[in-house]
Amino acid sequence: MTHVEVKGPCKAPIEIQVDGTIKAPPNPEDVGGEQWLRIGYVDHLTISGEGVFDGQGATAWKQNNCNKKFDCKLLGMNFGFNFINNSIVRNITSKDSKHFHVNVLGCNNFTFDGFKVSAPGDSHNTDGIHIGRSTDVNVLNTDIATGDDCVSMGDGCKKILVQNVNCGPGHGISIGSLGKYKEEESVEDITVKGCTLKETMNGVRIKTWPNTPSTITVTDMKFEDLTMDKVSNPVIIDQEYCPWNQCTKENPSKIKISKVSIKGIKGTSGTKEGLVLACSSGTPCEGVEISDVSLTFNGAPAIATCTNVKPTITGKAPACTAPTTDKKGSAPPTTDKKESAPTTDKKQKQ
Repeated sequence: MTHVEVKGPCKAPIEIQVDGTIKAPPNPEDVGGEQWLRIGYVDHLTISGEGVFDGQGATAWKQNNCNKKFDCKLLGMNFGFNFINNSIVRNITSKDSKHFHVNVLGCNNFTFDGFKVSAPGDSHNTDGIHIGRSTDVNVLNTDIATGDDCVSMGDGCKKILVQNVNCGPGHGISIGSLGKYKEEESVEDITVKGCTLKETMNGVRIKTWPNTPSTITVTDMKFEDLTMDKVSNPVIIDQEYCPWNQCTKENPSKIKISKVSIKGIKGTSGTKEGLVLACSSGTPCEGVEISDVSLTFNGAPAIATCTNVKPTITGKAPACTAPTTDKKGSAPPTTDKKESAPTTDKKQKQ
């Protein structure tokens, strides 16, 4: 089976039920497309069943370890959902995708419920669900184990809910990276709630590039009622995101971040800095609220470091401190290349 493309519009609701295992060709070149199963321009789509879409990605992961080469190839995502409306994916499993498991582009009122992503932690560049330029997308009651972000949200996302998701292994739940491309769109109304992250590289984060022309805004972000289990960097705002020194930090990020709620975060951190808020010196963060944060590192309370932001702190939460000299380079890890996400969105949009 090579790649399959299903394209609407359709005259009636469409339901696809899968209860067996469907396997992709193990050789990436045999897939013959950027996405193994691509569905586009459909309203009222349902995909359900206990089925497994096995991308057989082990060969591709070796080619996808492109951090220092900057030549990431689109080696065959398991699913591409483009311009889908009023639809749901329920109980299906995505296993061992060669690249992203799911790419969502230009969708409205689209829900993943009981979805499962399964891949080892060393499967390079295999985001669980990447969402771009979409509105009212829900990721609910989902277990994601992969080698990159469990859920990532690119530019143009609005009204996104990520709730009751178990993430790990993986790189956490991310908004961005943002700002690398001039034509990007603003991001607003993102809620990550009731999730558990276990032994992930990061918890929840917002990341924007410095020294770029983009002036979009990121507003109304809610990170609430989250449990961290040995998460290396539980909460991050990183406005100097520059993986593998691909850019200069000569000029600060022009992206404005505002109205961020960090509430009800508990558990254990893998670093002493449980919260790292590194905002832009050119456009400092505004309206950041921190409430009821209880994180520990090696049994002691984790700390918060803050740059170019004056958060409102209520309830039990660490006070802001200035980052230490050696922490500045190590706080938000920059080894998880998110170049391919906006490139994918951009490429399909043209």
